[in-house]
Amino acid sequence: MTKERLKSPRARLFVALDLPERVRDGLVAWQHGVLTDPALRPVAASALHVTLCFLAYQPERDIERIAEVVQAVESRPIEISFAAEPAPVPPNRPRLFAVDAESEAAIALQAELSDALVAERFYKPEKRDFWPHVTVARVKPSKRSASDRRGRRRGRPVRVEAPPGPLPAELLEPFGAVRVTLYRSLLRPTGAEYVSLAALDLSSDGRG
Repeated sequence: MTKERLKSPRARLFVALDLPERVRDGLVAWQHGVLTDPALRPVAASALHVTLCFLAYQPERDIERIAEVVQAVESRPIEISFAAEPAPVPPNRPRLFAVDAESEAAIALQAELSDALVAERFYKPEKRDFWPHVTVARVKPSKRSASDRRGRRRGRPVRVEAPPGPLPAELLEPFGAVRVTLYRSLLRPTGAEYVSLAALDLSSDGRG
């Protein structure tokens, strides 16, 4: 990589599946009812999506080309079904809770998109298998120790005494994702802000 490329403005990018508004609203209502443990922080409605490919920091001048790759994917119905019980990640001392977004179509789409982005050198796939999910809550970190501060590490997540309960029945009905979106993530003191840079509307299967 040339020095010129390193010095060029860079953007933190990822590609995600957007959920229908009614599903996001349902998740927000559920969060308000079940996230009673003070260690848990609900994920904002704008961040309730299924991440397909996290591209990390990319030169801003490449955004248009990345958008072209994303929008070249064939539009198709992507049916998703939520698992009832939120999963702790990792299980023994969770730093977040996520809902499984079960979808063979989403897995196939992610593989296609991953291959296209890899071919253009915009993406380095993770070694672990793709897991379609929606992060619904994060766990507050404990106070940092002196060694954490020296290493600029966050404190360990505090223990969660009351994990979130199951999703309501209406959120367990299959639904269709509405679009694939290329997002820019802006890190703010109040949390990440997501800006849509390009999108591909997905064909509907009749499930809203």
